[in-house]
Amino acid sequence: MDKKLVVKMIKNCFKQYYDADSMPIGEKDLEMLTKRILQLKEDEPTANLYEVINDTVYEFLTG
Repeated sequence: MDKKLVVKMIKNCFKQYYDADSMPIGEKDLEMLTKRILQLKEDEPTANLYEVINDTVYEFLTG
């Protein structure tokens, strides 16, 4: 799976919650989320990538 695509989708998901100028995520957290999403997708190949990303970002923001 293309890591750049996942990073772009994560950033787009954050735009649902925040302005583009005020993203509440640093590079370290972005890398951690990317790894978690890629691992979840590897563990469950039939899972919808969009849903995996949305669920993971939501958990990050609320957890």
